[in-house]
Amino acid sequence: MFTGIIEEIGEIENIDRGSQSAVLHIRCQEVLEGTKIGDSICVNGVCLTVTTMTSNSYTADVMAETIQRSSLGTLHRGSRVNLERAMPANGRFGGHIVSGHIDGTGTLMRITRDETAVWYQISAGADLMRYIVEKGSIAIDGISLTVAKVEEDSFCVSIIPHTQGNTTLSDRRVGDIVNLETDVIGKYVEKMMKPADSVRESRITMEFLAQKGFL
Repeated sequence: MFTGIIEEIGEIENIDRGSQSAVLHIRCQEVLEGTKIGDSICVNGVCLTVTTMTSNSYTADVMAETIQRSSLGTLHRGSRVNLERAMPANGRFGGHIVSGHIDGTGTLMRITRDETAVWYQISAGADLMRYIVEKGSIAIDGISLTVAKVEEDSFCVSIIPHTQGNTTLSDRRVGDIVNLETDVIGKYVEKMMKPADSVRESRITMEFLAQKGFL
């Protein structure tokens, strides 16, 4: 599990591309402290396993499914990436629950600035928008952010200067593809409310939730 609080910006040193998969060689420093082979590091929001390590870099395999569902296939030598180690059991929970299993991608539509922040408007498909709510949480390229505004096919986030300067958001341009992971809680609630194929009748109803004080 991750929190969406980026620890370090790494750099793609090399990519070994197969017919459908790839191996990323990532140069970094901070996230290697205490890390061992087999550990998980979130790369632009995607949970990947460390396969080899040096004093200032590591490698991670990216399977075909991940390339198809994320923006990792667009990376190239020199690309900067957001990095976060898995959350330790005794660590601070500064962001929100991030699994590193992204739901899909969005497209950056507009970047505007106001007095203290930068606004990003991102379009996404209906399958993702259904889980995105105003003032809810979302991970964009692994960054824990609060949804500031929701429209039919897009949403906006407002970025403070600290986040802008300590993540790859400052690299993003209109038209770029970003990885999106919606709030996991909403997906589980939906699953409980509507059991697959109606195999059994759900006991979780709106009336039940109201009686228990959730509404």
